[in-house]
Amino acid sequence: MGAPTDPLADMLTCIRNALQARHAKVDVPASRLKAEVARILKEEGFLAAFKLIEENKRKVLRLYLKYGPDKQSVISGLRRVSKPGRRVYRGRREIRPVIGGLGISILTTPRGLKTGRAARKDGVGGEVLCEVW
Repeated sequence: MGAPTDPLADMLTCIRNALQARHAKVDVPASRLKAEVARILKEEGFLAAFKLIEENKRKVLRLYLKYGPDKQSVISGLRRVSKPGRRVYRGRREIRPVIGGLGISILTTPRGLKTGRAARKDGVGGEVLCEVW
């Protein structure tokens, strides 16, 4: 029996590896959840851009990575918080800032995917998918 797969963790690992290798872009298999996570990362300034493309009948999410003027990556860390084996939920009062407010947490809430800050503002809690700083 194979290990249970975690597509979001795979996406974060692809981003981490691409940043390490200083790639300009990285392709990951597309899904609605990953597209929403990419949208939030773009809005928060962690990705330069992203687009959904179709390659050989497969949908692929192409993420354009962002680097500073000194070729330093904008993303210094990514962490999967809630895993298939251990789900992590936070009420609206339990959502904490990541790295003193320098990073973001991404949550699935009843009102869709939101950053921790937006979820706190809207007064909703949810499952903490990942943290990016």
